[in-house]
Amino acid sequence: MRKYEIMYIIRTDIEQEAVQSTIEKFQGIINNGGEVTKHDVMGKRRLAYEIEKFRDGHYVLVHFNATPEVVSELDRVMKISDEIIRYLIVKDVA
Repeated sequence: MRKYEIMYIIRTDIEQEAVQSTIEKFQGIINNGGEVTKHDVMGKRRLAYEIEKFRDGHYVLVHFNATPEVVSELDRVMKISDEIIRYLIVKDVA
């Protein structure tokens, strides 16, 4: 398994329960063939520029170990999720 890092931004116009269920959904995908080593919900922050008419977002940072298949599934689900404004998955080289 390789080390990865993902940061994603969740829309602010949804309820707090929906934010929590979105976070749990992505953790479930990672735990299905990988393991989360660090999970940090950074909270609501101002975006540097407007994205899809949103000025704020809930930031989440996750460090995890997984196979490339888990990462491709996570990428696929992130692309089709309406709750996600932006995301980035990178290999952790540190």
